[in-house]
Amino acid sequence: MIFSFSATPDFDFMTYFARYIRATVQNDLLVIPDHLGQGYIRKLAFGPDFKITIHRYLLKEDLIINRNTSGQGNDLVTVFFYSNEQALEIAYNDAPQVLFSQRDESAIQVTSNDLNSTIRFPAHQTIHYVVVAIKPPRLTELLAVSEPNSVLQTITESGNSFLFFERMEAEIKQLLKNVAAVDMNDRLSHFYMRIKVQELLYLVFHKLSLRENAAHQPINSADAERLLLVRNEIIGDLSVPPVIRELAQRAAMSETKLKQLFKQTFGTTIYNHYQQARMEEAAFLLKQGKHSVGEVGYELGFSNLSHFSRIFEKHYGLNPKRYSYS
Repeated sequence: MIFSFSATPDFDFMTYFARYIRATVQNDLLVIPDHLGQGYIRKLAFGPDFKITIHRYLLKEDLIINRNTSGQGNDLVTVFFYSNEQALEIAYNDAPQVLFSQRDESAIQVTSNDLNSTIRFPAHQTIHYVVVAIKPPRLTELLAVSEPNSVLQTITESGNSFLFFERMEAEIKQLLKNVAAVDMNDRLSHFYMRIKVQELLYLVFHKLSLRENAAHQPINSADAERLLLVRNEIIGDLSVPPVIRELAQRAAMSETKLKQLFKQTFGTTIYNHYQQARMEEAAFLLKQGKHSVGEVGYELGFSNLSHFSRIFEKHYGLNPKRYSYS
């Protein structure tokens, strides 16, 4: 099942998706028809310039969502919260889709409205994601920051093209679960949801506000595509450190541009991103895979286990052996 749309500022996903699957919307709720799967899509509006759409479903066939630019400007900020147990496949600019993440299949994406993207949600797997759409003036009013850093300036000023990824921490995951569990028949549910959505935005933009205050580099769909391919290359084999020169060649970018755009988009350097993914994989293998410290260290390319232990403890506050028993 492939659903394509143009991301105009006034586009309403649920209305058009309902027409596409020949379903009806009642009280801003779309129930997935039985022949397609089970679950729902719910929309709440907190005014004409601020809304949230909640997706929770399990489908009988793959769902591919193609989001195309409208050419009518990009005066909209979209925040995607992906909280899924399976890996997401996301691509830009009609590129082959790549797995977004490896062990932790959750992520937050903050983007302008002028980037093409394709997301594939696999069949027979529970899908949970939330989309917040808000116009820059409303977001500026909510944030009420007197001296925003370059990231917040870029996002809240109209007309900028941007893409930022953030990690989803436990607090945000729990908030998303609470939002999905709200009884919408409760008279104060809308009031509660507005508070919780603003809390979600606070947690995301607080993290973005802590990023380095550097000049913003414009980004387009082709750049976004290359950055995800580079990221996929980095996490594809965590036993081998990334080589910037080789990654730049594959991305058809200069080394300087690649390093600048990668850090801007993911909030950290290529090597730090690699090291973080490496430690997350180590933690997973120690806890879930029941591997020994030596097996994990050597599998992730460490020839010196003392060095592995020092880096792991720096990330998790415990050495690998104590972590595996914690």
